[in-house]
Amino acid sequence: MFSDQNYLYITFTFYLLLILGIGIFAWTKTNNLSDYILGGRKLGYWTTALSAGASDMSAWLLLGLPGYAYIAGFEAIWIAVGLLIGTTLNWFFIAPRLRQQSEAMGNSLTIPEFLENRFQDKTHTIRTISALFILFFFIFYTSSGLVAGGKLFESVFNLPYNWAVIAGTVAILFYMTLGGFLAVSWTDLFQGLLMSLALVITAIIALDLSGGWQATLSSMTSQNIALTDLFVTSNNQTLNSIGIISLLGWGLGYFGQPHILVRFMAIRSHSMIPIARNIALVWTALCLIAALIIGFCGISLSEINLTGSDNEKVFIELVQLLFHPIPAGICLAALLAAIMSTADSQLLVASTAFTEDLYQTLFKKEASQANLILIGRIMVVFIALVACFMALNQKETVLSLVAYAWAGFGAAFGPVLLLSLFWNKLTLKAAVSGIIAGAITVIVWHQIDGGIYLMPDNNCYCLASN
Repeated sequence: MFSDQNYLYITFTFYLLLILGIGIFAWTKTNNLSDYILGGRKLGYWTTALSAGASDMSAWLLLGLPGYAYIAGFEAIWIAVGLLIGTTLNWFFIAPRLRQQSEAMGNSLTIPEFLENRFQDKTHTIRTISALFILFFFIFYTSSGLVAGGKLFESVFNLPYNWAVIAGTVAILFYMTLGGFLAVSWTDLFQGLLMSLALVITAIIALDLSGGWQATLSSMTSQNIALTDLFVTSNNQTLNSIGIISLLGWGLGYFGQPHILVRFMAIRSHSMIPIARNIALVWTALCLIAALIIGFCGISLSEINLTGSDNEKVFIELVQLLFHPIPAGICLAALLAAIMSTADSQLLVASTAFTEDLYQTLFKKEASQANLILIGRIMVVFIALVACFMALNQKETVLSLVAYAWAGFGAAFGPVLLLSLFWNKLTLKAAVSGIIAGAITVIVWHQIDGGIYLMPDNNCYCLASN
């Protein structure tokens, strides 16, 4: 007879072999740097929609948001609403124009290259600065995924945290270095479906075990009436307009996320965007609602008792409580899928920022397509190792790391990209100044604590306070 642990091992091993197989197949389809960076602009609408969603939401969707809902109750709804609005605006306003203009302007393969071509910058200033900030913030973003992987392997397999982080890093690198963008996108399609399935099924069964929606609300109210009040924090303080705007402000970050924007650039045709957009928005809404319900059910179930940063394990605890080891293993594989789907995208975009936007432009290096792909793969390993080293420090939560990187990208690139796509009078100097000002503001704000810099919603992980 297999033990519960053996069932989990088998499920995870099967999942990793499947992902590795996709990576090897993608390797056979990767012939040049354009294929490695942007998949040759050949993505279909399903792949574009779900790879954008999966690389966007990441482990934050299965750990951070349910964990936040678990400690803050209805206050977490504001973040979900902001994200849904943000992704909707991103698909309507950024996706079509970026797909058309990135190809029209020198067939740009990266965001820094697009900005350089947009402003006809012969000095490579905007491209270099953009690439450096992309490298900086993606190290933090990738680290958040590795922290999540550490928590997963630590909880499921009883591995020491450090070994758990290293195991997650190796799993991501194993297939990521093979196929580049195609491997990332094709695995993200599969992983996005798995994530949504796991979230929705877990939410439905957890809600049933809690006695239904009304019983869940009653249990939340009995523990703390503020948990079911949209305008009161869990520590019974009024959530004023600044706090609400701060939470909704997560949605503004979408306009500047390079790992999401490159999906728009890679879709096969501009005409496919409306279908991809509808798929992406339905997927996002379902996943956000399910993640919130999981957190709320965690509050109402007495079997779940998490404190401190362990609140981010509420999905893991619920899955192990609700399911037989085989379906539990599938659901937890979905968490691994969420981790991998974002970490691989981030590693690829970060390595591309070096290979395409620094190595060839700043260092004036000419190399063959094969050598450029090799350099890209080496950079993937290097950046992953740096992020892994950071993840070994357990002081930061998944949500706080994501918030920092998300804010950095949103502030640095969001306004500049919007204006670049919609306003012909934007100048190079203004664009460079905007990128630097946005990025530095987030970096400095992150180092300051207290006084006017401490946002009202400081019992959670609000965007501005982290």
